[in-house]
Amino acid sequence: MTPGTRGRRTPTGVIDEGAQLAEAVIDLAAIAENIRTIAAVARTGLMAVVKADGFGHGAVPVARAALGAGATWLGVTSATEALALRSAGIDAPVLSWLHRPDEDFTRLIAADVDIAVSTLTHLRAIADAATDLGVPAAVQLKADVGLSRNGANGDDWPELVAWARKHEKEGSVQVHGVWSHLTNADVPGCPSIVRQVSTFREALRIARDAGLDPEIVHLANSAAALATPETRFDLCRIGLAMYGISPFGAADPRRFGLRPAMTLRSRVINLKRVPAGTGVSYGADHVTNRPTTLALLPLGYADGLSRTAEGRAWVWLAGRRCPIVGRIAMDQCVVDVGDLPVALGDPVVVFGPGAEPGSPEPAEPTATEWAQWAGTIPHEVLTGIGARVARVHLPGEADTP
Repeated sequence: MTPGTRGRRTPTGVIDEGAQLAEAVIDLAAIAENIRTIAAVARTGLMAVVKADGFGHGAVPVARAALGAGATWLGVTSATEALALRSAGIDAPVLSWLHRPDEDFTRLIAADVDIAVSTLTHLRAIADAATDLGVPAAVQLKADVGLSRNGANGDDWPELVAWARKHEKEGSVQVHGVWSHLTNADVPGCPSIVRQVSTFREALRIARDAGLDPEIVHLANSAAALATPETRFDLCRIGLAMYGISPFGAADPRRFGLRPAMTLRSRVINLKRVPAGTGVSYGADHVTNRPTTLALLPLGYADGLSRTAEGRAWVWLAGRRCPIVGRIAMDQCVVDVGDLPVALGDPVVVFGPGAEPGSPEPAEPTATEWAQWAGTIPHEVLTGIGARVARVHLPGEADTP
């Protein structure tokens, strides 16, 4: 059995015996449940986005859980991420969307990975690699409809689709898809959504007029899939919502029945009783205003706890929320537990699923709350959990090869 996977396997239970100082417990059943919940709303195919090691949850186990629950595609950022899925035996359709212009595209073509294309330079390199292999490359052309990141816009788009059609006729590429990305999908009703859908439809018309016949067309991310039907087309790309967090900022993370999949937990490794007037951590920014007990946790900013959350963040310890006090250091932080009956080794939940909707009972903080305390977004909280935090995957759907 792998280290860190023994003992009671519940997200808020006692940490498994072993040498790990902290664990991120991943509920794969929650991943699967979230996919089914989103599919029931979107009523399209779903692409499970597992970039950045599955938003810190583990790309391979998350991919298998999502596919087992009905997702039909996987989305990643890079060739490295795509090929890691293939190496793990996952043969589902994969789209990879960021590449250097001098990338060795033969690896992706040979692995039957769809390659996103935004520039003529990339398209030509892919076509040349496909010609060398004697196998057509599967590509998906990305239009920029207002995000001003990747994708072709203006006169570049008609030129890109014309060349894609030329290469398709010559047999070096197959255009599987046309896609883009919205700027403000997390603000339902934003006027920019209407404009961008219109721009996307025009880009699609240009592609079809050039003779392309894409099998899949996709624009919607998690927020659009849940709230904006006109963006859904054939496929929706699901990232944050698959991991159980609302894509609508401070809105109730369960408003669509989503269930957070990650619980970050540790244990108390030191306790000390201190008098009023005691400075805590570097700089002594925090000074106790009463006699109290300080609990030390072996988690710091190297593990994903943002220093900007100082003075605002809480953890769950001894059945209630307790504040982190003083500066968060690289490897550790201090919690003021007052007069609570806390012992060395007691479990601590940094964030988890939180309270059930409508529940009056207090519960552990959520990743969304940590994002608010740190002045950032949940995506950064989840992907920032460091590599030395062990991942423990609770059983979910049957593995899908």
